Formats: sequence, structure tokens, C-alpha cells
Amino acid sequence: MSRLRGYLALLSVFVLLLVSDVVQRFIISPWVKLRPSSRIPVLGRWINAMAVVVTLPLRRIGDASMQFPSRIVPCEPGTLILMNHQSVLDIPLVVKSVAGGYPRIVTRARYRRFIPLISHMVRLYQYPTVDPTANPRDVLKMARAMAHEARDSDVPIAIFPEGTRTRDGAIGSFRKRGLTKVLKARPWTVYVFVVDGYWQNTHVRDFLADLSGLDGRVEHAATLRWDDPKADPAEFMDQIRNVMIEQLADMRSRSSAEA
Repeated sequence: MSRLRGYLALLSVFVLLLVSDVVQRFIISPWVKLRPSSRIPVLGRWINAMAVVVTLPLRRIGDASMQFPSRIVPCEPGTLILMNHQSVLDIPLVVKSVAGGYPRIVTRARYRRFIPLISHMVRLYQYPTVDPTANPRDVLKMARAMAHEARDSDVPIAIFPEGTRTRDGAIGSFRKRGLTKVLKARPWTVYVFVVDGYWQNTHVRDFLADLSGLDGRVEHAATLRWDDPKADPAEFMDQIRNVMIEQLADMRSRSSAEA
């Protein structure tokens, strides 16, 4: 029965994504092109609706337990969101941390094609894209482009600094090249979040198992200031990673105590 609920939940998400893709292409996208002044509020409401589309069936049909972050991140320039990366659900969690708008999420380049709703969303929201499999020269070009987009963005930038999902949910090493370029682009207010409980559901196929066992949590770990873009950000990035490690350890300790 639990596996059946997982299949039904995933099927519901897929059908809703297909329907939403049509709405996004033929209503939302033309609307913001015709009325560019409405871009941030309209796209903010739409992406939050899509976060519900993805998470609600998993909670209601699959009986997954999912905690969402508080909306403490202002939709302002010079705002950077950093979160560890455990599963495909990290994106709607980042979305739900922003008040009154949406973040531009640094995304894998492969998501630009062939995925209902998501591929068009990458283009519509102008997400910076990266391709870790590219040759070193192209990786450097993408890092520079990401820094340029981060400098000029009028909404928050969101980055998963590990660059990939971890097998055990621990905080992995940061891929520092892109993050260094972003930190050197401008001063930032940096909001650090930590998620846990999702690492056993890393890929979409993992949601076909017992979703009722998913107990996802997310917490705001720190708000930090980066005021000197000319400085070497290595120590600052190490500070952020240490904050994440300590927060994750505290979350797991409290979770064990509650069990």
C-alpha cells in the first residue's frame, strides 16, 4: 500500500506539472512580457504555487512529513541564499524562504531541456546555469557569467554550494569557484539554511518507496554579511560550511532526542 501511495503521489505531481507547463507557457510568460513591471510579484506567486504543486501530493497522498522554512529572505538585490543539497525537493524549499518574490536559483544546465514545466521555468526565471561536466575553460566562462548575473540581479540569488546531492546527507565540500566569483561580484547579505531528512530521497525514483517515512526539516542557520568583494572569500566560505555542519549536527541531535 505504501508503494502504491508513492506511485499515486508521483503520478499526481507529473500530471500537475504537465498542466502547469501549459499555463506557464501560454498565460504566465506572455503576461510578464506584456507587463514587465509585474514580473516579480507575478512570477513570485506563480513559483510559490508550483512549490505547492510539487509538495502537496507528496504530503497528502504519500503521507510525507515536510517542514518549510520561514519566509525571512527579502526579495531584494544583494541577497544570497545558501543551502545544503539533499534532494530534488530543495528547490521548492528555497522558494518558500523568500517573501514577496522569488529567488534566481543556480541550476544544472541539463535542466534547460525536456523536463515539463522546469525547463521552461529555467528560461523564464533566467536561472544561471552550470555544467560540471564541461571542460575547464567552459566552466570558468559559466562561473564568470554567473557572477555577472548575480551582480545585476534584482532578486535574491540561491546557490547549493556543494554542487551535488550527498549520499548520507552530511555537508559536502563546497565547489568554490562559482561561489567565489559570486562573492566577489558585490556585497551580500547571506542567508544560510540547512535541510535534513531528504537525503534518502535524492532522486525522483526514490519517491516510489514509502513516502510516509520521509521526515524533512529545514532551519535558518545564520544571516551573515559579506561587505568586501575585493577580499579573499576563502575564510568566509569555510565559516559558512562550519555553520552548516554545526546546525546539521544540532538538528540531528534534537531529532534523535525526539524519537
